[in-house]
Amino acid sequence: MTDLPSTPRLALPLLAMAQAQKEVTHNEALALLDLLVQPAVADGPQADPPAAPLAGQGWIVGAGATGAWADQDSAIALWTAGGWRFVAPRPGMRVVRLSDGAWLRCDGADWAEPAAIASPAGGATIDSEARAAIDALILALVGHGLLI
Repeated sequence: MTDLPSTPRLALPLLAMAQAQKEVTHNEALALLDLLVQPAVADGPQADPPAAPLAGQGWIVGAGATGAWADQDSAIALWTAGGWRFVAPRPGMRVVRLSDGAWLRCDGADWAEPAAIASPAGGATIDSEARAAIDALILALVGHGLLI
């Protein structure tokens, strides 16, 4: 399907004029939308595909991917009745990892988790500790996309 026109942001396949079997292109676009709208992945990044995926489950493909995931590093992989579908990540894309509830964000090349917030410790002045903790909370909220 690489010869068909596609959308500029997510490369969803578009129908072409006088195209035969339009349902194939339409169904492919729906499968990709199913992956990308409110994206959640079972786990990842991981290099090896799962042995027994269920239809609708997704993963983030890790570096040095093997098997059916070879050459798909950093992609989001979705298992469908028709096999694996892959979406290349775009900067700013976010997914929730269901294995631990973490939100991952694509920086354009890799997937990253927001940094953990350290509890204030030590110091002689409580006010400066409180300000540092508040700054860390704000940065974490920005990292989670809850603040801009």
